[in-house]
Amino acid sequence: MVRTIRKTKSKKTKKVEASSSSNPAVASGPAKVWQPGVDELEDGEELQFDPEAYNYLRGFSIGWSCLSFDVVRDQLGLVRSEFPHMFYGVAGTQAEKAPWNYIGIFKLSNISGKKREPIPASAVDGDTDVDSDSSSDEEDEEINEDTKPVLHLKKVAHAGGVNRIRSMTQKPHVCATWGDTGHVQVWDLSSFLNSLAESGAPAPKEDDIIHRHLPLKVFSGHKDEGYALDWSPLVTGRLVSGDCKKCIHLWEPTPTNWNVDPNPYVGHTASVEDLQWSPTEADIFASCSVDGTIAIWDVREKNKPRMSFKAHETDVNVISWNRLASCMIASGCDDGSFSVHDLRQIQDPLAAHFKYHKKAITSIEWSPHEASSLAVTSEDHQLTIWDLSLERDAEEEAEFRAKMKEQANAPEDLPPQLLFVHQVLILSCCLILSWLYHFPCTVLLLVKVKFMSLTVCMSRAREI
Repeated sequence: MVRTIRKTKSKKTKKVEASSSSNPAVASGPAKVWQPGVDELEDGEELQFDPEAYNYLRGFSIGWSCLSFDVVRDQLGLVRSEFPHMFYGVAGTQAEKAPWNYIGIFKLSNISGKKREPIPASAVDGDTDVDSDSSSDEEDEEINEDTKPVLHLKKVAHAGGVNRIRSMTQKPHVCATWGDTGHVQVWDLSSFLNSLAESGAPAPKEDDIIHRHLPLKVFSGHKDEGYALDWSPLVTGRLVSGDCKKCIHLWEPTPTNWNVDPNPYVGHTASVEDLQWSPTEADIFASCSVDGTIAIWDVREKNKPRMSFKAHETDVNVISWNRLASCMIASGCDDGSFSVHDLRQIQDPLAAHFKYHKKAITSIEWSPHEASSLAVTSEDHQLTIWDLSLERDAEEEAEFRAKMKEQANAPEDLPPQLLFVHQVLILSCCLILSWLYHFPCTVLLLVKVKFMSLTVCMSRAREI
């Protein structure tokens, strides 16, 4: 949330630094801490991000706007700490016209970032103006010019817009899509992923080709379109899908296809917005709804959920089941708040509640590497990273200020669990995110929904 404020009317105007990274040795007073959604810019001012806050930050355009994407697991190893990085993903579009929609299968390679010291070294004494900063940025760009990342994209035609897309954990080439036509489809995308794996630089205009490819399974038993979709991490091929008519259907795999139970699980009184399988119990999954509740289901009992509780006063948009602490579920809702629920406390599962974001929560996800860490995005154009194990420690704060040789007067009501804020300064844009499971550092994939802009964000939050 620390930001640089730059005057735009004068070429030589000095930056008003709000970061500890530019010149810690000569700070003349407390740095300004910018509060997204609270503070307003004066005339002639604009926000600039501090590059020292990132090990890597770059955006990519992959076509039409989208509502969903997923990271495709690969066989390149689970512990990747050295650059360059590479990963695969899938995304579903929301095109201007229904026939223009497609599933985007992409490979992003040659991601070359830089490792930094947790506490930056002191800069040269004296003020630093805009020109010198911008020239150093240009030098960095020139250095990285020869190591540009490569985005290789394959497109598969999809009937109607894609509300949600999910790649199967055990067979990542198998993906499910929830269409705005009311159909749930399962696809085998192995030929396209293999083509991406074997290819080097994309051929000219190859990314513009939309391939025709038949799905493995189409289910039209839902009474309306939906958004909730999740593969089981424990039973290969098991899937659940939920719709806007409050119904949930279970998909059971067969040797050659899927059997979808036509009799739904019904317990919510409004649209089912998200679904999550338990990471430890094969027959248990969770759902959240516009009715403000979270329900825990056993696939062997359809009549009612095993457990149901009021999670928020407004629509519950998203949930995430903690893979490392399986008793914890996080949820985000329309009023901008998010909560953590402890399923061991049957009467009152609420463990923590945070009201930081100013608009609806659009995605929430626990870190695959640390049980207490999670990331949240909101329609207020912010991505935040949290560590729920942290508490305010005045002694440690004083020691850190001494090392940095400057002070930053953070607001008293700022949650100590908040590690990092990435703000997107674009209007009419909501965000969705995913952790990259095979990188042990803080690596997130972020999509600006209405602009289909893919951003890889490697922050220094965990280092600091």
